[in-house]
Amino acid sequence: MLSLFNYLSFSTLIFVVGLWGMALNKKNVITIIMAIEILLLGANLNFIIFSIFLDDFKGQVFSLLILTVAASESAIGLAILVLFYKKHQTIDFDYIYGLRG
Repeated sequence: MLSLFNYLSFSTLIFVVGLWGMALNKKNVITIIMAIEILLLGANLNFIIFSIFLDDFKGQVFSLLILTVAASESAIGLAILVLFYKKHQTIDFDYIYGLRG
């Protein structure tokens, strides 16, 4: 049986991969959204791990709520990107950032 440290190390690894994906990729908006989802997955895994080890299901319920919000946020973000692509024919992050000024 794996220990709590092993599970938390795996969760931290997933979280770091999400951070790494956001830090290294600053051009592709879809990859940034995927990296945010990986960050949330790492945090949710911590809630589930502690919920199992403490024998309380509140962390699992909280994790389910976070996953629901993350899925809706991702769907809305992708819908906005599709509309933006139809109008501007690009989803380049530098172009989107340049529209502000």
